[in-house]
Amino acid sequence: MSRSVTLFTGQWADLSLAELAPQAKEMGYDGLELACWGDHFDVRQANQSDRYLKEKWELLLDNGLTCFAISTHLSGQAVCDRIDERHQAILPDYVWGDGDPEGVRQRAAQDVIDAGKACRKFMNLKPDGKDRNDFPAVVNGFTGSSIWHLLYSFPPTSQEMLDKGYADFSQRFTPILDAFHAENVNFALEVHPTEIAFDIASAARAIEAVKGHQRFGFNYDPSHLGYQGVDYVKFIRQFADRIYHVHMKDVWWGHGDGTVGVFGGHTDFTDPRRYWDFRSLGHGDINFEEIVVALNDIGYAGPLSVEWEDGRMDRYHGAGEACEFVRAVDFTPSAAAFDAAFDKSKQ
Repeated sequence: MSRSVTLFTGQWADLSLAELAPQAKEMGYDGLELACWGDHFDVRQANQSDRYLKEKWELLLDNGLTCFAISTHLSGQAVCDRIDERHQAILPDYVWGDGDPEGVRQRAAQDVIDAGKACRKFMNLKPDGKDRNDFPAVVNGFTGSSIWHLLYSFPPTSQEMLDKGYADFSQRFTPILDAFHAENVNFALEVHPTEIAFDIASAARAIEAVKGHQRFGFNYDPSHLGYQGVDYVKFIRQFADRIYHVHMKDVWWGHGDGTVGVFGGHTDFTDPRRYWDFRSLGHGDINFEEIVVALNDIGYAGPLSVEWEDGRMDRYHGAGEACEFVRAVDFTPSAAAFDAAFDKSKQ
């Protein structure tokens, strides 16, 4: 069978889950990737109450939906970041606290650990009784980075300075990964500018920093790679054993007026001068057929989760169209060689 198509709820947190679920089903989705903000998935309540989790499943199932992953991008961002006022706008009050940077980072790390525990509890209560050993529980998220501000090496940035950033990442995230391992949950980093890994080279360096920890992998999203000039298909093949989840999101590049480069020129999304922008699936420059072929080649059997972002399009129209697009581009890999029937023993 082709893969399940889910909708990431992060960009829909202005709606309650009770409002969003029936609309997602109407748009054609099989399930939801639940964001740990809005009222979609509350990590603290999840760890305190099995009833809360059962009610989440009831809401999903009543609308013909399932779930394979939860996402803690916002708290994850604060684990390694240099904290400033931007973080207060996205973090739960209990993580922000008094805003002291190191305190924020430590509380954010604990919140990510708690998300792993909550995810395991949630998946264990899945009413169909499947233990999901064929596709382990996944928490998607960000890591933040203490060295993102060093991206452009002037004043000159030494490798020793960058090494300190990866050491900081290792120190802060290894306990998180160990906690995830204890719960049989995978952490899937969405490789992305502002994270410790934002392309193939930095992703490899991040894996090395945590000594190849088996619980550290990736929420593959080609949209963050294509406009940088990174080979987004090669990423799949290079990290074949660490693709724990997949975001389907499109982007275009080379469509501006030549006044704004890849760094964005301090312009807002949808500014027509921009070199790149996120687009609804099928309206950008990502070759999704090559992606599906590569995912089939590595044996990825998890969901394809639409992260819908396109400031030029109505989101209901776009998300519905995106679901149809994913179903059209996905296909089941062959179970036999195409020329096997030439062998007379198989005729």
